[in-house]
Amino acid sequence: MPAARRQIDVNVTPEKLMAVVTDFAAYPRFLPEMEEATILRRDGDVWVVRFAIRVVRRLEYTLRLEKQNPTTLRWSLVEGSFKANNGGWDMAAIPAGTRADYHIDLDVGIFVPGSVMKTLVETSLPATLAAFKKEAERRG
Repeated sequence: MPAARRQIDVNVTPEKLMAVVTDFAAYPRFLPEMEEATILRRDGDVWVVRFAIRVVRRLEYTLRLEKQNPTTLRWSLVEGSFKANNGGWDMAAIPAGTRADYHIDLDVGIFVPGSVMKTLVETSLPATLAAFKKEAERRG
């Protein structure tokens, strides 16, 4: 997946959505592919988190995530199953709640058939965003 960007509207404030996005330990409860999320370190608005997901096989990786301001989160790969994993969330208040822009630049480091990458971008990414939306609105 060279790069992907998706946008979703969520019926909560940006602060409430950011609270869900930064609740990394809760990811396995509402993201079906997420098997583990362990916070290794936290220093204010900077986290180092080890994740394990199951997408065809188990993949483990560690990200450095930084909340740059109340509506912006960025991450970068520290180590793991990928050559690169960088991305972020940008949130803006709208009358109905929040418009969230999610972007990721992922290099798996091995050959992955185009059909598999297309499925990840067109199916998995929207499903992941829908899960964040559902969880944020559930917490309301």
